[in-house]
Amino acid sequence: MIRILIAEDHLMVRSGIRALLEKSGDLNILGEASNGQEAVEMVEKLKPDVLIMDIMMPRLNGIQAAENIRKLKLPTQILLLSMYSDEGLVYQALQSGVRGYVLKSSVSDELLWAVQAVAKGKTYLSSQISEIVVESAVHPRPAGQDHDPISNLSPREKEILQLIAEEHTSGEIAALLFISEKTVEKHRASLMEKLNVRNLAGLVRLAVKYHLVD
Repeated sequence: MIRILIAEDHLMVRSGIRALLEKSGDLNILGEASNGQEAVEMVEKLKPDVLIMDIMMPRLNGIQAAENIRKLKLPTQILLLSMYSDEGLVYQALQSGVRGYVLKSSVSDELLWAVQAVAKGKTYLSSQISEIVVESAVHPRPAGQDHDPISNLSPREKEILQLIAEEHTSGEIAALLFISEKTVEKHRASLMEKLNVRNLAGLVRLAVKYHLVD
């Protein structure tokens, strides 16, 4: 019996995923999380065999949550669901320790196949994603092309940038992360300098452009 945790912020989508998984008799749904931070906490508590997680989640996105889970050194395998097939995003996911990457447009029985594969420690990629990975290996892009400035940020900086893009105030961010508002403001100023933007709108545009948030 494969023990599953579902992390998806949209209730209807989460319910649809659960209904699809429950068609299989060898999957046990342990619980559901509605944001990335909750997913990390539930994985640490429940230790599922497989975490099925949307890549675009509030608080922590799927890649950030995967990085945090990897630091816990738990046996849980992570399967990401995504609307995006961007090469950079796929590589970030794989580097964060994700075992599976399935496009939402192809979620059906494929999700069941993916769960079975990653539960065994295998890597599963949707066919379109596999083609992108192979094409990139055969025809690598020149160094520096399409550089993602977000990748140079620390995990805490990415977390704060995501919360800023989600329209949280400095006070709300401070409360969520158990830090002072002054520290949040220092991070905000540092982010603007590192990302070479002059205002809040610039930070949000970059967060959206590089899929840190939807």
